Amino acid sequence: MHPPATQHHLPPSGHKPNPIVKQTPIIQFAFFMMGAVLLVYSLKILDDILLPLLFSAVFTLLLLPLSRWMEAKGVPRVLAIIVCLLLVLVGFAGIILGFGSQLAQFKNEIPKLQVKMMEFFNNAQEWAHSKFGYEPMSIADLKETSIKALKKSGGSYLGTTLNTTSAVLSNLAQVLIYIFCFLYYRDHLRQFMFRFVAPDKRTTVLHTVDSIQTVVQAYISGLFKVIVIVSILNGIGLLVLGVKFAIFFAIFASVLAVIPYIGIMIGATIPAIITLVETGSPVQAALVIGVFLVVQFLEGNFITPMITGSQVSINPLAAILALILGGELWGTPGMILSIPLIAVAKVVLDANKSTEPWGFLLGDTAEGEDSVKPENKEPGAVQRFWQRLTGKAA
Repeated sequence: MHPPATQHHLPPSGHKPNPIVKQTPIIQFAFFMMGAVLLVYSLKILDDILLPLLFSAVFTLLLLPLSRWMEAKGVPRVLAIIVCLLLVLVGFAGIILGFGSQLAQFKNEIPKLQVKMMEFFNNAQEWAHSKFGYEPMSIADLKETSIKALKKSGGSYLGTTLNTTSAVLSNLAQVLIYIFCFLYYRDHLRQFMFRFVAPDKRTTVLHTVDSIQTVVQAYISGLFKVIVIVSILNGIGLLVLGVKFAIFFAIFASVLAVIPYIGIMIGATIPAIITLVETGSPVQAALVIGVFLVVQFLEGNFITPMITGSQVSINPLAAILALILGGELWGTPGMILSIPLIAVAKVVLDANKSTEPWGFLLGDTAEGEDSVKPENKEPGAVQRFWQRLTGKAA
């Protein structure tokens, strides 16, 4: 006697297989949005914990080659790490002494700048009245609106910067401890990560992690080199023109130059306005803007391509969005971390075939074109210039 036909389709255990439930795209999107909201909320709430950790991770990547080099020379790991931390402290002390003193002097000069700006504005109104019959604003109205607003805004921005600096200093000890732990226990952390990977895939994962680490180190260190070089060039140009607070504005503009297009406009506008108010010469103000434009041209076409262009390139849209999101999420520290974090994200996305398209989206257009057919790649203008200059391939 044959068993019922329905029993032929049952699994050996006698139980029916669980059906696979497929959610509709709307439900999947809803779950994705809920997860994204919870992630952003968690990042916002845990900023006091995450910000020191992220800054420590960035500095750890910068200090890791130096620590390894000293360890290879026979220096004990603990002593090598202490030397690295001392270098960080010396760097912070130099920034605070140089940049902080310039910032304090600039804050003290705001009332004098307001008076000179008032005189310049009155002269401009008289010229416009004599030439075009423009009815000038009264002194009382001008003081009540523009000057008062300028003083309030200037104090607010400077106060925000000083508060941010104080917060960074208060967390410096915590950051140093994290850096020490990351450098000292780096082998232990790597072994912890490998425990999540099958033994036959650990070699591939190790190669990927080393590649990510190398590229990120090169990019972040290159970014700092670009800022230093641009600061020096800006400072030389502004000192030649006799601009007040030349060093302050040179560093300020070089840091803002990280922001594509927008940074150079902000960095050049403020010293140009101050020069115009101080000297009353539009030609002098135009020369100040010209210095920043020339340095920006050199940075975009020669300095950055030679230092960081071969490592990882972020397109301007991704950089601007990262800066805005970082500022909305964590304020000024978030804007500082946004560019290194977006570079890390791009490298991580490029390392996986399934997420490589998202890395391509974050990358620059030229980088994407080069990655399609590298064998047909023609040398760019910078490379051709370098070949003519050195007489050998770049």
